[in-house]
Amino acid sequence: MSASTFMTDAALPPAPVLSYGPVVLTVAGRPADLQIRVTLPVSGTDLPVILLSHGHGNSNNLSSLNGYAPLANLWAARGFVVIQPTHLSSKTLSHLHADAAEGPMFWRSRAEDMTHIIDRLDEIETTVPQLAGRMDRESIAVAGHSLGGFTAALLLGARVTDPENGQAADLTEPRIKQGVLLAAPGRGGDILTGVMAQQVPIFRSMDYSTMATPALVVAGEKDDSRHFTEMGPEWHADPYHLAPGSKTLLTLFGAEHGLGGISGYDAAETTDENPGRVAALGELSAAYLRSQFRPGDNAWQEAGDALATGPDAFGRIESK
Repeated sequence: MSASTFMTDAALPPAPVLSYGPVVLTVAGRPADLQIRVTLPVSGTDLPVILLSHGHGNSNNLSSLNGYAPLANLWAARGFVVIQPTHLSSKTLSHLHADAAEGPMFWRSRAEDMTHIIDRLDEIETTVPQLAGRMDRESIAVAGHSLGGFTAALLLGARVTDPENGQAADLTEPRIKQGVLLAAPGRGGDILTGVMAQQVPIFRSMDYSTMATPALVVAGEKDDSRHFTEMGPEWHADPYHLAPGSKTLLTLFGAEHGLGGISGYDAAETTDENPGRVAALGELSAAYLRSQFRPGDNAWQEAGDALATGPDAFGRIESK
């Protein structure tokens, strides 16, 4: 086990990116077409892919393919193809929520959206300008914030019990090789005593003991989700502590649930706006994934070499 404290280097020069959307995929049985946004660097080949799952916020558009630009743009600038779906839980599709069996969270559909995207990378590649032949389909990661972190965890191997039929649900996607969990929910069980725990029963069965896929877990030091649990901010570190295999925990000092404002530029719902924190998170997560996908790439090592203590530190890193 190693632990360090880090601060960011000077920002790298901005790199141009392209963003294209919506790409519309018709999925049999889905009550609405699956719409996605694709963000990619202007140049480069053999680009790893990040599937980015939005959260379940109160805004009209951030919880959709139109959100999370601070991360999507930075990741693309660092050499990734970022694909963002609008899940059925999005407020932009609220007309579907009242009568749908899975609504309003659509927990199973959210994970299935990502599998549909991987299944149809050929179609996406031919639709998006300047994308053809540039994706590395053997290097696919999933990232998600809040409810999106729950979605990512299911794809990485975490298990839940379907509240409708009482059966275990395994939505693991073996084509996804790495993950980034951003302010994801922690364990289920009796520690879920808040008012929202009754409204999101699927969280009560959350089990990380089967999530063996390597992942970076990001938790805010002040992300105290009392509406779910009295456990405190440590709840969001559960995916690191309870899951087996190679895991890294990034704890962001002073960060609340928005982790500095990752869901959108100048988003009013961000309670802890800090562009420096968002930049640090984006750079470190990109470095983590690059080094995971490219053995011998020293991006993560270089990030580790820049770790330092002091009043300007953004957080700490632990690995197991």
